Amino acid sequence: MSGEFLGIFENSVHKQRVIIPASFKKKFAEEALKSVVLTLGPNNTIAIYPLDCWKNTLERLKTGDERAKQLRTQLIDFAMTEQELEGPGRVRIHEMLLSEVGIEDSVIIKGEGHYISLWNPEVYAKSAQKQAGSASQQFQQ
Repeated sequence: MSGEFLGIFENSVHKQRVIIPASFKKKFAEEALKSVVLTLGPNNTIAIYPLDCWKNTLERLKTGDERAKQLRTQLIDFAMTEQELEGPGRVRIHEMLLSEVGIEDSVIIKGEGHYISLWNPEVYAKSAQKQAGSASQQFQQ
């Protein structure tokens, strides 16, 4: 199984393509066949699933509670066609997904365990600041 994707990177978007960091590419399992599925993710992001993780996630959500089944439907509804990584690990992102989450020239690429998220840098900065504030309050308790 592909993963564990951890870390945060910033990269540019060129002709609707983003290069996946080398440290993430190394974690793709052979079962993924260097193929990915892109869909809308949580918190106004784009989620990139290696093919093996995509199949595993859908299967797991299929047997879950009603909320899990709704999430499965949402993932499928916004999923783009399965695609192979291009050349040095580029992935093509459909214009609809880019405009939906407000990604233009620059992108934050974040490992989320079993998938990779793409963030608008401004949205990510606000989210990270909010989470940092919550985390520091919890540590102080």
